[in-house]
Amino acid sequence: MEDRPLATLVLAEHDNQSLAVGTLCAIKAAFEIKDDDKSLPVSVLLIGYQCQSVLDELNCVQGVAEIIWVDAKGYEHGLAENIAPLISQVAKNYSHILSPASTFGKNVMPRVAALLNVGQLSDVMTIESIDTVIRPIYAGNALARVTSNDPYKVMTIRSTAFDAAELSDTPVVPKLTQVDTVIINKLSEFVSQQTPESERPELPAARVVVSGGRAFGSKEKFVLVEQLADKLGGAVGASRAAVDAGYVSNDHQVGQTGKIVAPELYIAVGISGAIQHLAGMKDSKVIVAINSDPDAPIFDIADYGLVGDLFVVMPELLEKL
Repeated sequence: MEDRPLATLVLAEHDNQSLAVGTLCAIKAAFEIKDDDKSLPVSVLLIGYQCQSVLDELNCVQGVAEIIWVDAKGYEHGLAENIAPLISQVAKNYSHILSPASTFGKNVMPRVAALLNVGQLSDVMTIESIDTVIRPIYAGNALARVTSNDPYKVMTIRSTAFDAAELSDTPVVPKLTQVDTVIINKLSEFVSQQTPESERPELPAARVVVSGGRAFGSKEKFVLVEQLADKLGGAVGASRAAVDAGYVSNDHQVGQTGKIVAPELYIAVGISGAIQHLAGMKDSKVIVAINSDPDAPIFDIADYGLVGDLFVVMPELLEKL
């Protein structure tokens, strides 16, 4: 690794107000990268604008050696075209560069890997050694052990595979470095953002997820999923078929091309269990399936199954709760 020190850099994901829980999971994964049974030093890179509250959160993460803080107007909206070149510059002092395998991380980190002229280790579930990881392949139906000989190990981390790093009640990070570098690309610009507001927990962090499929038949009937989720204090999920049909926005999609979840309780209603959907939820602690087809693949992985008409079962379930 040339003369670079063995050290890990974690990219913080946030909304300029609060830290995404996936960042804490990525930091926890970083602690598992070791040399001679000793964790490599972990730095966290915070890029944003007027994100003091996020900095305050990061300052309380136990085990972090340094926070590198870049605060500039040009980074307000987290454009990957602006962030990736900055990360590639900072990363030259590190051997490992990590990010959550979220929509944000999947947008930024491949660019970082390309700028560093290395391959990317995607959706890492286990850190085996300083150069070897385990990641899913074939829609999660197999696991691959991958060894990288690249000078930089660029990884996205599956958040559900790692616990969150522990937080202290008071600031504990010993070093803060401020960087003034601002890189603004001329090929793209922020136009607008439409973020649905909800009091429900975010999908990746929810303890309970209720997901619905195309069997609901319409957006109006999909409300039954939302009502059950609200009764249980959970998040609303959906199959790709339900999203494509317009029942719910794509930020609710669970699956290989959506979000990966592993809640304490996952309730799948009217979802047959396509392999792509199973890849996104099969690590849930308890899986409950409700479907009118007794041969639906979802029952193969369900802990509890109920064969019945969802339009009969759901109202009865809501009434009992």
